[in-house]
Amino acid sequence: MKTFSNNYDVIVCGGGPSGIAAAVSAARQGVKVALIERFGILGGMMTSGYVNPILGAVEPGSIYDEIMSLLEATNLETRNGREMSVDTEKAKYKLLDFAAESGADIFLQTPVVDVIKEGNRLKGVVIGTQRGLANLQAKVIIDATGDGFVAACAGAEYFVGREGDGKCQPTSLEFTIDNVDESRAFTCWGGSDPVQMPDGRKYSDFCKELNLRGELPKNVSIVRIHRTNSSGERSINATQSNGYDTLTPEGVFGAELELRRQIETVIDFLRKYIPGYEKCKLKATGSALGVRETRRILGDYLISDLDVETGARKKDVVVHNAWFLIDIHNPAGVGQAEGHSQPAKPYDIPYSSLLPKGLDNIITCGRCISGTHRAHASYRVMAICMATGQAAGIAAALSAQMNEPPRELEVKALQKALLKTGAVLFD
Repeated sequence: MKTFSNNYDVIVCGGGPSGIAAAVSAARQGVKVALIERFGILGGMMTSGYVNPILGAVEPGSIYDEIMSLLEATNLETRNGREMSVDTEKAKYKLLDFAAESGADIFLQTPVVDVIKEGNRLKGVVIGTQRGLANLQAKVIIDATGDGFVAACAGAEYFVGREGDGKCQPTSLEFTIDNVDESRAFTCWGGSDPVQMPDGRKYSDFCKELNLRGELPKNVSIVRIHRTNSSGERSINATQSNGYDTLTPEGVFGAELELRRQIETVIDFLRKYIPGYEKCKLKATGSALGVRETRRILGDYLISDLDVETGARKKDVVVHNAWFLIDIHNPAGVGQAEGHSQPAKPYDIPYSSLLPKGLDNIITCGRCISGTHRAHASYRVMAICMATGQAAGIAAALSAQMNEPPRELEVKALQKALLKTGAVLFD
């Protein structure tokens, strides 16, 4: 049996979509990598969170395409963009195999509890193992925790929630139902989907009416229904809890309890009112809270609203043509914060947005990278998170090999390495 070490070139904290991409990408560069994951499976929201389909897009050729191919994802094209559906249960072991085959050491059921720091330089992390606390040291640390936990512990400056009042997008628990009658059942990807009820009423208007009547949870004004890879099955994105601070134990508990109570109400709504769902049954629920937004770590560059709205190009680009709508679930009520999701143009994510300002030997990836509240509402989705993870992993590996801090890494060398993998960075 393989024995894990206490010293690595690169440590990746968090085994979600961005963390898997980071660990595999770093290990493929020939460096010694540890991947630290608090749950017993990899995949984050894709597996523990039961979030399906996978949203967002980046330029073809990145590790996102490789992972979608590995998982035999089905493309469910909608007016809302590409939606990639995966088999969640198969993903649980396929992603573990994928990461293990890269040669990375994988620490499961192992939370990161603190950092090891010397001045502004990170030297390692403290983890909670099956044998107790342990110190792991590395040349470069990657924060793929979603919440930016490692960077925050190291003293990084960060923002939480929207500018002005600090309120975050609501949390959700996604779940899957089966026993759906395919001959009559429709799907709905969002509030602006024009799908209609049998009597001609717009489905989204009907959901709002039922919300006002108290037959849907307080802040649930749309029940999103997505196809999966299996006939007679649907993935439901509907539950919503507002106002809980999920950076606290009390907030996590409160949100979990409220959301699990909401699931039964949503299923009752489907059975009672929606054609084809009369006999639907609950199949599975997420085992991890679906958190859309917490910390955004301030980096050397802050991705702006304008960057996302105008399709900005950056000289230090590491993810090209990232795209998803500016999708702000209302932090203080039902529906969308801006009435409906707002358009975005495919934009570049720069390396400088992955480097926490004032700290050395740490790179962020996933939803905690540096950006505004509105920009984050676009880049927080899994397709883009995987691509930022790939960039972070390769950057960390190159930095470790050259024995220089990530901030001093020549961007052209990083871009060359990304291009060599097949990623496209320029028009």
